[in-house]
Amino acid sequence: MNPADLLARLREDLQRADYTVDGLHAVLGPVASEALDREQAVPALRLTAASTDAAAVLLRCFTLGRPVPRAALDAALPQVGTAGARSVGLVEAAGEGPGDEVRALVDLRPYAAVDAAGTAQWWLVSDLGDLATGEALRTDHVLGVGGASLTLAQSTVRTPVDRVLDVGTGCGVQALHATRHARRVVATDTSERALDLAAVNAALNDVALDLRHGSLLDPVEAGEEFGLVVSNPPFVITPRVAGVPTYEYRDGGLAGDAIVAQLVGGVARVLAPGGVAQLLGNWEHRDGEDWTERVGSWLEGTGLDAWVVQREVTDPARYAETWIRDGGQRPGPVFDELYAAWLDDFEARGVTGVGFGIVTLRRPVEGPGTLRRLEDVQGAVGQPLGETFAAGLAAHDWLRRTDDAALAAARLRVAGDVSDERFHTPGEPDPRVLLLRQGGGLRRTVQAGTEVAALVGACDGELAVGQVVAGLAVLLDVDQAQLRATLLPRVRDLVADGLLSPW
Repeated sequence: MNPADLLARLREDLQRADYTVDGLHAVLGPVASEALDREQAVPALRLTAASTDAAAVLLRCFTLGRPVPRAALDAALPQVGTAGARSVGLVEAAGEGPGDEVRALVDLRPYAAVDAAGTAQWWLVSDLGDLATGEALRTDHVLGVGGASLTLAQSTVRTPVDRVLDVGTGCGVQALHATRHARRVVATDTSERALDLAAVNAALNDVALDLRHGSLLDPVEAGEEFGLVVSNPPFVITPRVAGVPTYEYRDGGLAGDAIVAQLVGGVARVLAPGGVAQLLGNWEHRDGEDWTERVGSWLEGTGLDAWVVQREVTDPARYAETWIRDGGQRPGPVFDELYAAWLDDFEARGVTGVGFGIVTLRRPVEGPGTLRRLEDVQGAVGQPLGETFAAGLAAHDWLRRTDDAALAAARLRVAGDVSDERFHTPGEPDPRVLLLRQGGGLRRTVQAGTEVAALVGACDGELAVGQVVAGLAVLLDVDQAQLRATLLPRVRDLVADGLLSPW
């Protein structure tokens, strides 16, 4: 049987076994499931040790990396069996007997996520992690789904487009998401092994991908343009000195944050008019330089609209610890040597911290970009953010073509997730602080005075902004022209932030 047919039958076996995210939660229960999410395997190992449930056998073999009897895997995969799984490179078997051990050669697990297009469910093949192997990762390791890849998938605008480009596809997570709203998906990577596993995932999930080998945008042919470019690039800042391993999935081979700067500076050439690019990145915070100046300099000359949201900042020591552990190293002499190399590298460039965030770029349909928004939004947000970014871009366009007269004539609506919070000093009749707070999206909090809060409260789509201002002027006994001059700029900000909407 050819590999494509075997993978189609494997898909049917996995469905029949209920080897899904929900199915595994049912097998493990909340305690073991949450422990496994924290990369703690012991509770799951205990629960699956003697289980003959098909999903439990598959979890033990392909996620936990423990041997299972050949007969158990044959029963869990009745159409494919151990022989078929071995022929497509998923397992190795100690022998042909029913009690002989079978070990996974790759990680195979269910995946489920909610993005701006709805719920997505697939199975993903990647390399076994240190949870399963107990060893440091190989430098050609192909990563499965991590927190960063899930963040990008949930933050991506999902407007239907003709063509999507996934730069640095790895095992193909972002490309799979894109197949739901694009006619054609092109995915690139410098790792041949990553492309091989992405091809397996495409076949396993019955989707078509155009997979190309090469660095960043190099595999894109002259004249090719895309309505959406997504990238979870190898952005980890790694010392370029002897003795520090470079992992293909996370290290772009350039010093500092140059890989992100290069992608930001070059993506315009592959974007179709109106096309959007979204990528994750790290950027250095250097002594005496605000991060917005650094990232802003990458945008100069691109001609693109840009919206950069910094989600967190890590100090150099914690950053080093995170990525050394990510490679599978544990405290000891090797860990300490790598730690020192990272700190030396940061010190040499005056790095005081490392920012992580989401970069959204857009090629205007005509003319140069007019949006430059670089902001720090740390803390919890309401995922998926894809709709938030799409709405923010649309709001920017609406505000650009709406002068003050048109704004005053607009009938705006307050977003359904906005709440009005008032804080009173005991005994005082008026609030000391008045806040407008978003429950979803970027969960912004805006401090508002009485006039702004009253205007927002009246925005139900029935009255024009100018009518509301006129009514407030009478109620508050203030000059209408002055109140309008004060409130219209605030209204623009609230529309840009998504608290008010013209739609």
